[in-house]
Amino acid sequence: MTDYTPPIWHKPDGSPLACVEKIKVLNENISELRQLAQDALDDAVLMGGTTAQVMAALHELVDSISPNYPEQN
Repeated sequence: MTDYTPPIWHKPDGSPLACVEKIKVLNENISELRQLAQDALDDAVLMGGTTAQVMAALHELVDSISPNYPEQN
């Protein structure tokens, strides 16, 4: 797995999040999602699937989600 650095998290107004606990939770969530996506990719390749198809499916999955709550200002 290649190195990954989580983004700097921002509020809707563009200012960076400053709460250490919020940043920690967001980074942990991204790390868990990354590991799950890596596992799905590895499983697909080991079972004879293609990297391109898994990547396309993951992109489609991400594009299909939306928040259940309004953004906070």
